[in-house]
Amino acid sequence: MEAFRFQYPFLLHGLWGILILIVFFVYVFRSKEKLLQRLGHLEMLRKMMPGYSKNRAVWKSVLFIFSYTFLIIAMADPQLGTKLEDVKREGVDIIVALDLSKSMDARDIVPSRLEKAKHEIAKLIDLLQGDRIGLVAFAGIAHIQCPLTLDYSAAKLFLQMMDTRLIPVPGTAIGLGIKEAMKGFSQKEHKHKVLILITDGEDHESEPLKMAEEAAKEGVVIYTIGIGSQQGVPIPLFDRSGNPTGYKKDRNDNVITTKLDAATLQKAAFLTNGKYYISSSGETELKEIYKEINKMEKKELGSKKFSHYEDRFQVFIIIALIFLIIEIFLPLRTKRGAYELD
Repeated sequence: MEAFRFQYPFLLHGLWGILILIVFFVYVFRSKEKLLQRLGHLEMLRKMMPGYSKNRAVWKSVLFIFSYTFLIIAMADPQLGTKLEDVKREGVDIIVALDLSKSMDARDIVPSRLEKAKHEIAKLIDLLQGDRIGLVAFAGIAHIQCPLTLDYSAAKLFLQMMDTRLIPVPGTAIGLGIKEAMKGFSQKEHKHKVLILITDGEDHESEPLKMAEEAAKEGVVIYTIGIGSQQGVPIPLFDRSGNPTGYKKDRNDNVITTKLDAATLQKAAFLTNGKYYISSSGETELKEIYKEINKMEKKELGSKKFSHYEDRFQVFIIIALIFLIIEIFLPLRTKRGAYELD
C-alpha cells in the first residue's frame, strides 16, 4: 500500500485563500449587478456590452480558484512512498565502560575527570557510522547502563544520566566493569567486539588482568584510557546541591588521594591486542581509537526498511497551469454576440 504525505504541510494553510477568493468574486459580481441595475434599460446594456456572458465570468472565476488550489497543493510537495529498499548497516559492537567512582569528581582536569570523559564519549558517538554502542557504569560494582544500540540519541541520553552518585558501592572495580561489558556482547561471536575502558583509579581486588584474559578469549579488543594524575590528587566531596564540602579522609582523618594506575591499564590493553591511551587536553584519544576500529572487519548489525518518497508536485503544477490557461483563453463574450444577463 502506497503511503501519501506532504513534504511541507504547513503550506496547506494557503488553502484558506480559497475562501478569500470566493468572497472576493461574490463581492465583485454583486457590485457589477448593482451597477448594471443603476444604468437602467436592458436594451441599452446589450448595446454597451454586446456578447458579454455572466456565466462565463463565473466559470473564469471558478477556473482561477481551481488553479490556485492545485498550485498551493503543489507547493506543499505531495509525495508517494512508492519505493522500498533494504538499507544494511555494517560496523562493530562498541561498549564504553566508564568509571563512576568518587575519584572521578577530582578537578585536576577542568571541569572534572568525569565531565571530560563524558564529553569525549559524546564526541565518539557523533563519529559512529553504523556501529552499535553500549555503556557500562562501574565503581565498586558494575551494571549495563545502555545495551548495544544503533539509536545514538538514546545512548547520549543514558550517558547524560551517568554520574558518581549512580552507583552506591564505592571503589574502582575495573575487573567487574570488564566482566559486565562481556555480558553485553553476543556470546556466539568471537570478533567485532570492542571495549573502551575509561578510568582513573587503582584496582587490586577485582582482578582486571584476569578478566582481560577472559575477554581476549571471547574476541574482545580492549582499548584503555587513563584519565587523571599519576602523582595522586585528593578526592572531593559534595553536598546534595553539588557544592564542595571538603575532601575524602580515612579513619585517621588523613586526606585520601587517588592516582592513575597506568601499568594495569597498559597490560589489560596488551592482553587483548588493544592499545592504552592517556587522556589529553586535545581529546584525540577516542578519535584515534575509532580510527583503529574502522580498520577492523565489519559485520551486518541491522537492516531497516526505509520508505523513499517520490515527489508528485509536478502533476499538480500541470493541472494548475491547465486550469489557468483555460481561464485566460476562455472569452467573456459569446459567439452569438447577445448579452446574457442570466
